[in-house]
Amino acid sequence: MTTTIGIIREGKTPPDKRVPLTPGQCRLVEEQYPNVEIHVQESPIRAFPDDSYRQQGIKVVKSIDHCDVIMGVKEVNIEDLIPDKQFFFFSHTIKKQPYNRDLLKAVVDKRIQLTDYEVLTKQSGARLIGFGRYAGIVGCYNGFRTYGLKNNLFDLKPAHECEDRKEMEGELNKVQLPNDTKIVMTGFGRVGHGAREIIDLLPIKEVTPEEFTGENFEEPVYTHLNLEDYVARADGKPFDKKAYFNDGAGHVSTFPEYLEHADMFIACHFWKEGSPYLFTREDLKSPSIRTNVVADISCDIDGPVACTIRPSTIADPIYGYDPETEKETDYNKANAIAVMAVDNLPCELPKDASEDFGNELIKHILPALLSDDPTAIIARGSETTLDGQLSPYFSYLSDYLEGKA
Repeated sequence: MTTTIGIIREGKTPPDKRVPLTPGQCRLVEEQYPNVEIHVQESPIRAFPDDSYRQQGIKVVKSIDHCDVIMGVKEVNIEDLIPDKQFFFFSHTIKKQPYNRDLLKAVVDKRIQLTDYEVLTKQSGARLIGFGRYAGIVGCYNGFRTYGLKNNLFDLKPAHECEDRKEMEGELNKVQLPNDTKIVMTGFGRVGHGAREIIDLLPIKEVTPEEFTGENFEEPVYTHLNLEDYVARADGKPFDKKAYFNDGAGHVSTFPEYLEHADMFIACHFWKEGSPYLFTREDLKSPSIRTNVVADISCDIDGPVACTIRPSTIADPIYGYDPETEKETDYNKANAIAVMAVDNLPCELPKDASEDFGNELIKHILPALLSDDPTAIIARGSETTLDGQLSPYFSYLSDYLEGKA
């Protein structure tokens, strides 16, 4: 029996050029799974043109109504949902996001099995797939671009104007940092490791947190903070990472000290409600603050990074934050902190980001979908069932679905 996978045409505005599988990856999947056919819906916006799929022997079709499994990237428009199918996409509903309640309701009404990439995990809870690495790569690059513009040092080409990652990385040759430049970074997940891929291409020395705050240097340096470097227990007892993840209450941030030493902050950390803010608006009023650029890749709005008061866009990625007025201003003003808070960073390098995502899809997800799934990866990552119900793993969304939450 043949399983037909359809790659849907992305319908979000502004357009998203990414794909779940590149042309070469589609061919590879068909070779690895002889009983699988991939059909790609015609699209004028993809980073990979329709002909590039045809050249790999992949069928390009007007409609994917006949396909068994539909794969996309962003939320699928309600009018594009096909009843009685299994869909894979980032739904942005698992946190009860109000703006997508109608989408989840339509998924249930149309008896669709929605498998959300965001909750495809190992049994340990670790995510198996995502665009986090490229968020870190592009976000870190954007941070250095922002630093160059804010301080009139250099002007890097916007990432989205580069053909690919190779061209973007070539732009880094323009980066010339003053010898006393100091950069602080948080986060060791996919995003943080992606950001390090960019920093490692630059002549910047890594130092310990203690060296960073206690010494002066005659070369650019950065420090990459672990949680225990900027979070402490309020009662003074030793920090316990596991306890912190279980409940962030009863902890305080020690991060403001780094703002007195760092010229730029690259934020790649994970944060959840109930945990202490890294720094507040009051913290930023201190005359000893040195930081004038924040690349907030994590992009939690009006939360742990006080100067991130809104997301920015690929077209207009930088805004200024005035610590005194606590309002947005021109980032070029002397007292302004330049904030880069683009919330869809991987879209700037759609070819490279898609290639990376597709590799994870082939390695971690397709075997569970098309062969054996002993740890129930697909079931645990499916919010809804073909019966028109929430799956048992997502019963907590019932109030949200009914408009009560």
